[in-house]
Amino acid sequence: MAADDSLARLEAEIVACRACPRLVAWREQVGREKRAAFRDETYWARPVPGFGDPAAHLAIVGLAPAAHGANRTGRIFTGDRSGDVLYAALHRAGYASQPTSTHRDDGLRLDGCWITCPVRCAPPANAATPAERDTCRPYLERELALLTGVRVLLVLGGFGYQVVCGLLGVRPRPKFGHGVEVPLPDGRTILCSYHVSQQNTFTGRLTPAMLDDVLGRARELGRT
Repeated sequence: MAADDSLARLEAEIVACRACPRLVAWREQVGREKRAAFRDETYWARPVPGFGDPAAHLAIVGLAPAAHGANRTGRIFTGDRSGDVLYAALHRAGYASQPTSTHRDDGLRLDGCWITCPVRCAPPANAATPAERDTCRPYLERELALLTGVRVLLVLGGFGYQVVCGLLGVRPRPKFGHGVEVPLPDGRTILCSYHVSQQNTFTGRLTPAMLDDVLGRARELGRT
């Protein structure tokens, strides 16, 4: 990481990135064709940077922007049902100033929390290739290095868990599961949660109470 690196510089580089041709083509196609419900909106259709409190003790790591969520709004976990679940829980836990996240200028503020993802562009079928994941990896590496106050890395789903463990040199990697904790030698902790996807929340695999519990634990760990 360059000595003069900053979150603002990193955000500018992320938003301008065109490194993965398949992802560039898809995000822009979605932005042109749109979903009928959003036909009058201008889609972001670019890579999505992290969002939150630069002094955060908690970093939440998801997967990738949703095609008609963050790829539309330009803010991670914003404008889709996954975000509805996550931000409502963050508000209950005292991390978010309001329970909804609808667009970049809706007044939402995070306190003590930063949200990011390993892949910055919406991928077709919500599935990035290993090459795309690895191309995007340096952005997350730089971001976590700049977030010097982070004590807890809450990974949403196995994809983010694998990437974070790889970045932080966790070997062997404990089996992923909701509520699993992986203490790191530097005093930080990786904390695992099922992803806030519709598949998980609609089926009850991840309930609001489960998400509240894991965010409560994140706050406890952030105090140590």
